[in-house]
Amino acid sequence: MYCKKVQTKSGDKWECVADGPKNPATGKRKQVTRRAKTQKEAKKRLESALRSLGEYQIDEQLGKKITFESVAEHWIKVYSLTGVKKSTVRVREKEIKILNRHIAKTPVAMITHSQYQKSLHDIAPDYARTTVQGVNTTAGMIFRHAIKDKLIRDNPTNGAIVPKKRRTVEEIENNDIEEKYLESAEVDEFLQAVRNHGLDLDLERFYLLAFSGMRSGELLALKWTDLNFKDNEIRITKTIYNENNNMKTYELTPPKTEGSIRSIEIEDEIMNQLESHRKRQLKVKMKYRAEIEDYHDGNFIFCRPNGYPFIQKNIITRMQRLLDKTNITKHATPHIFRHTHVSMLAEAGVDLSTIMKRVGHEDIKTTMKIYTHVTDKMKKDANAKVKTLYENALSEINFKIM
Repeated sequence: MYCKKVQTKSGDKWECVADGPKNPATGKRKQVTRRAKTQKEAKKRLESALRSLGEYQIDEQLGKKITFESVAEHWIKVYSLTGVKKSTVRVREKEIKILNRHIAKTPVAMITHSQYQKSLHDIAPDYARTTVQGVNTTAGMIFRHAIKDKLIRDNPTNGAIVPKKRRTVEEIENNDIEEKYLESAEVDEFLQAVRNHGLDLDLERFYLLAFSGMRSGELLALKWTDLNFKDNEIRITKTIYNENNNMKTYELTPPKTEGSIRSIEIEDEIMNQLESHRKRQLKVKMKYRAEIEDYHDGNFIFCRPNGYPFIQKNIITRMQRLLDKTNITKHATPHIFRHTHVSMLAEAGVDLSTIMKRVGHEDIKTTMKIYTHVTDKMKKDANAKVKTLYENALSEINFKIM
């Protein structure tokens, strides 16, 4: 190590230089330089840099030059090649955009735990807590990537706390869990609207969603080979992905999780409905295969006359049209039928473990809340039902007391 005084734009400074550890790839040494106002401080900085390079192979100078957004951009490219679904990559990209609004230009090595925690606090008021949790998860993966690239030593997300919004009295009293599923009377009202006002395929699709608990993407990806009419069973092995909402650029991908690959029993009435639909579809298929030059024979259960599968937006639009013909005020999308199916099974006395398997390992927190809420209501109703059944016997008690 040697030190000397040098002139800089900001005035005289001490510069200390020493050979760093050998590059494992080339075997060559790289000189490491650090500057400070005093010789003592310059030596201290140089020794710290050499220690980082020697013990942890971390290049502090490089980490102070590369910004968070650059590291995030490199990470998302690598992440997209790990076999995750495209829809998941899109979610991660959105979470990166949120992070970039706060720390994009900050050198990755300069982001401390306290600075990152402050970013989470700044983000929290504008987003749902689940979104902030997702942002924190993505940030953790990006910083771990930076550690692997020897840009930083520690992960600023370790020990970070995702702010939890305190619910108001009104929110507690409104019991928002009931907004996540349709009550039995609401299911009846919606399905009546389907029967009275439904367009082509509305009957088959919405009945199947309600009585199966499958995701709309899983429904649209179903092929006739997935149906077992002998055992009244449907096998779910895939979902449909369509980033551009173009029917011809769809992609079939594995379901959301491994637990989403499942077989479920379906009621006779629903299977009979699908059998009837298949016969009608065969007639349409024979007609259009002869008339349409680019007929797409994908063997989909729910497809357009040209054979291409529907996109999820079609079900969302159809559902809103039908909701407008009911008195249902809940904000309902096709996903509400998954939660509704949980409530239907809970009312039927099905145990929680079986429900989880049937819906494909849905988020345990939401499922548990709905299951508990429904079963608690059933316990309260039980007392009223007993009173109704044995009203005469109870009235005799009052008579004796008098």
